[in-house]
Amino acid sequence: MGLTLAEKILSQDLGREVRAGDFAVFKVNLCLLQDGTGPLSVRQFRKLGFTKVFDPKSVVIFLDHAAPSPKCELSNDHIFLREFARETGSALSDVGDGICHQVMSQYYTSPGDVLIGADSHTVTGGALASFATGMGSTDVAVGMGLGKTWLKVPSTIRIECRGDLPLGVYSKDLMLHIIGKLGADGATYMSIEFGGDTIDKMPMSARLVLSNMAVEAGAKVGLMASDAAAEKFLRQYNRGVKYREIKPDPDAKYASVMEVDSAKLEPVVACPHTVDNVRPVREVAGTKIHQVFIGSCTNGRLDDLAIAASILRGKTRHPETRLIVTPASRRVYMDAVEASYIKTLLEAGAVIMPPGCAACPGVHGGILGDAEACLATTNRNFLGRMGNPKSFVYLASPATAAVTAIKGVITDPREML
Repeated sequence: MGLTLAEKILSQDLGREVRAGDFAVFKVNLCLLQDGTGPLSVRQFRKLGFTKVFDPKSVVIFLDHAAPSPKCELSNDHIFLREFARETGSALSDVGDGICHQVMSQYYTSPGDVLIGADSHTVTGGALASFATGMGSTDVAVGMGLGKTWLKVPSTIRIECRGDLPLGVYSKDLMLHIIGKLGADGATYMSIEFGGDTIDKMPMSARLVLSNMAVEAGAKVGLMASDAAAEKFLRQYNRGVKYREIKPDPDAKYASVMEVDSAKLEPVVACPHTVDNVRPVREVAGTKIHQVFIGSCTNGRLDDLAIAASILRGKTRHPETRLIVTPASRRVYMDAVEASYIKTLLEAGAVIMPPGCAACPGVHGGILGDAEACLATTNRNFLGRMGNPKSFVYLASPATAAVTAIKGVITDPREML
C-alpha cells in the first residue's frame, strides 16, 4: 500500500516508513516564532534550561503581528525577542519585513521540510510540500532546543478538485467552499491533501491560500505535491536548488476522499462568526460594509493586489466604506509599487499599511467600531477577531473585497468583471 503525502514526508524525515496513527520523534528543519506567542516560547525555552538553539539558521523570529508596535507593552516584547535573536544567532525578520508565513514561504520553507511554528497558520508551508504545522509555545521551545519534535502521523482527507474555476471565482472561494462542507472540526488532527487538475493549474500564490486555511477545518497540515509550480516559485526567490519532487503514491490509503467540481463553484463569503458559515455572495449581497481589508497571510500576495487593482483602476471606494490594504511582505510591497498596483489602490482611496498582519488579529491597523462590519480577505472571522466583539467580519476573495469597497455593500464580483 502506498503512502500519502503526510506519510511520505514524515517517512523521509525519519528514515523509515511510518503510517497514519504511528507515533515517532521527528527531525525539525525549521522553527518560527512571532511576536504574539514568541515571548512565551522563549520563556519556556529558558525555563527548560536551554541556552542554545539547535541551529541558528533554522530558527526564525518574526515581528509581524504588531508591526509597528501600537503600545509600549508590545514594544517591550519586541525588545525581548530582538535580544533573544542576538543571543542565539537566530534569524530576525523585523518590523516591516512581512508576515511570518509569507516570508517563510519566500525564503526558508522547502519541499520535504518539517516546519513547526508557534502560530496555527504555519500550515501555509504545506503548499510547498512541507510538513508545516502550528504547535503550542512549549512544544516549539523544545523543538528550538533539540531540533526534534514528537508527532502522531495524521490520517489524510484527500480533496480532489476537478475543472477550471469560473470567472470571478478564486482559490479563496474554493477553500471556503471546502471548509463549509467539512465543518470547522471536520479534519481535526488530520492532513488535508489537495490534488486534481484544478490544483495542478494553480500558481503558488493561489495554492498558499488553500494550505493556509486548512487549519480552519481543524487540520494538522494542508499538503500539496511539489511540482513545476513549486519549482518556479523557489526559483523566483533564488532557491531553485531546494526543489525536489514529492508526491503521494497512486495507491495511498485515505481516510476519505472529497470530490469538488470546481467549474460549478460561485463566489462565496464566510459570514459571522465562524469560518464554516459559508454562503454564496448572492445570498448576502447588499449587506452594508464599513471597512474592507485586503491583506493577511491568506490573501496579501502580489497576485491578490493585482486582482484588487484591476477592479479598482479608475474607480474609488464608496465614501462610507474604508479600504485598507496591507502587502504580506516587503518583497510583495516593492513588486506592487513597481507594477503600479499601489498607485492604483491609493488613487482609489485605499490606505496602505506596512507589511505585516495589521488588522487581521485585531491588534492595530483597522480595529472596528461597535456594530461595524468588515469584509476581509483574511482567514478568520471569530467574534472579536478584528479587535471588537461588538463587530462583524465576513471573509471573501480579493475580487469580492475590491468590488464591495466600490459599492459599499457586499457585491458579487462578477458584476464588474
